[in-house]
Amino acid sequence: MKNTVLTFAKAKEDGTKISMLTAYDYSTAKLMNNAGINSILVGDSLGNVMLGYEDTISVTMEDMIHHTKAVSRGAKDALVVADMPFMSYQTSVYDAVVNAGRLMKEGRANAVKLEGGKEVCPQIKAIVEAGIPVCAHIGLTPQSINAFGGNKVQGKTEAAAQKLIEDALSIQAAGAFAVVIEAVPEKLAALITSKLDIVTIGIGAGNGCDGQVLVYQDMLGMYSDFTPKFVKKYANLGEIMTAAFKQYDEEVKSSAFPAAEHTYKIDDDIIEKLY
Repeated sequence: MKNTVLTFAKAKEDGTKISMLTAYDYSTAKLMNNAGINSILVGDSLGNVMLGYEDTISVTMEDMIHHTKAVSRGAKDALVVADMPFMSYQTSVYDAVVNAGRLMKEGRANAVKLEGGKEVCPQIKAIVEAGIPVCAHIGLTPQSINAFGGNKVQGKTEAAAQKLIEDALSIQAAGAFAVVIEAVPEKLAALITSKLDIVTIGIGAGNGCDGQVLVYQDMLGMYSDFTPKFVKKYANLGEIMTAAFKQYDEEVKSSAFPAAEHTYKIDDDIIEKLY
């Protein structure tokens, strides 16, 4: 059954947890979809794990549309949420609606995600009024990494915690169907979740959220440049892949590959006629 904003709302009502992972290509999206993952986030984290940028700021709309199109072809049942990249929505409400529309129309996303609290509520409201579901994102918002001065836990003081609660309530009032809460103390994220009617998706925010999301390269041990505390590694595919690449390299150089079972045959008499 196709996951939708309505099935997300029903999951919250029933107390059923929601699973979300990032993906950026058709093959990975298809595997996740077949595994029963509820939602796939085409995150601007592709800047780090796919394109080799130091942060997400350099990611463009064209990057997001390209990868979202690929994921949407493989995710038939999962809800595909596409990140709105840096400066695609901050400049104006008009730009936000136009760019959200591009992710839906060209990228074939089912919803869009943008970062921020009260300050982006006009954009959220306008995008929703245009018929586009919006997932918000509060706490540690990677596009604001320069303003934060690094990857720091958010909401640890009373004032900061109160602001996150107010942001979450404002986002809900603006019409978002869900909100990602990143790098926030567990008890605060649980409190926010209890105050909201919309779904909360945690990443480094504890088990009190309605669902969880991870970057798939992190949870599979494929990306080693930086590993946040909140990541659980479910496999070390990076080591397995490196070993396989090394074996392939050795076999090619020693002529062990390709072997007879990997080649095609032709009758010798035909070859003899060619000389």
